Amino acid sequence: MKRFYVSPPVAALLLAVILFILSGLLPNGYGSDLNIARAQALNILRLSVFLGVIAAGQTLVIISGFEGIDLSAGSIVTLAAIATYVIVSGDDSRVLPALLAALAIGAVIGFVNGAGITFLKISPFVMTLGMSGVVTGAIILANHGNVSGKIAPIMTRLIARPLSPQFPIPNALIIWLVFGFLMWLLLERTTFGKNLFAIGVNRVTAKLSGVNVTAMNLATYALAGALAGFGGFLVVGNTGVVMIQLGQPFLFPSIAAVAVGGTLLSGGKGSYWGTMAGAIVLTL
Repeated sequence: MKRFYVSPPVAALLLAVILFILSGLLPNGYGSDLNIARAQALNILRLSVFLGVIAAGQTLVIISGFEGIDLSAGSIVTLAAIATYVIVSGDDSRVLPALLAALAIGAVIGFVNGAGITFLKISPFVMTLGMSGVVTGAIILANHGNVSGKIAPIMTRLIARPLSPQFPIPNALIIWLVFGFLMWLLLERTTFGKNLFAIGVNRVTAKLSGVNVTAMNLATYALAGALAGFGGFLVVGNTGVVMIQLGQPFLFPSIAAVAVGGTLLSGGKGSYWGTMAGAIVLTL
């Protein structure tokens, strides 16, 4: 008899749908009002975007195995958001430089994480946790709790607003779908993705097969940091304000989203589609 199998991403999405339907049956739920149900569903998807993007980097480091995790993601989100806020200062023409700065900040911090893990043999947990403390301390010392800046109008339109009144699909959701497709290409259709899964399954075998494990470690953590930086850019574009602990609430949910989406915490198996589904479940 053939066994019935549901892939982890599909299972997570089914769980999200069931939870959403059940929430409508609660006293303060949407009941039978389809307009309210649609509005709530779109809002949940919009809020899932920010967690989902931040969880992308966690997906990469967890797939890479070797107890891979990035506990500095929350502090990177905060620092990237502050940098974006200060650089933009309400000027639409500064949005692209601010985005590049956010990506660069995350990539540099991620590269340092990777270097400490690879060359100094520090465990990912200890290295990234220590980096989180360093970055948070630097933020506090540099700003003393006060940050001057302003979000550009174009960021609000592209991130926090819907496509149009006639098509109330959040712009952020469209960005996320494109981002998800790019992540799928990276993991499933590139040499980097194949090597990432290989080192996650067995690093020794991967090295004997010609994979440069050292370079992969550095690239994976640098890319994870850059993705956290992108998450910070999106978060501040949505909130319009920055706080010293802006990114910390996303840290552990970003790890949980990866696990709920079916990525093995031991590495070597997973998908970003699953992480996206996990982010939706955790946002409900």
